[in-house]
Amino acid sequence: MVGNRAALQQSVALAIAGDWDGAHLIAQDYSDPIANWIHAVLHKIEGDIWNSKYWYARTSGKHYDDFENAQEELKSILGQLDT
Repeated sequence: MVGNRAALQQSVALAIAGDWDGAHLIAQDYSDPIANWIHAVLHKIEGDIWNSKYWYARTSGKHYDDFENAQEELKSILGQLDT
């Protein structure tokens, strides 16, 4: 399921802290649906809508418009990783 839960949790924590590059370096190393979701949110934060939507299409049913606030979405991803 999740490639490396601890690494993905670290990616989300970095994103929440504002370290886009650090978060992206971790997320891009994995290809499971949650890693793809993180990747999608990171590109949303970056403002790269096309690339973000590409990564959302690689998740299991997540969509660009599901969350208006990227920080809330990142917290939701953490919740998924904690289960």
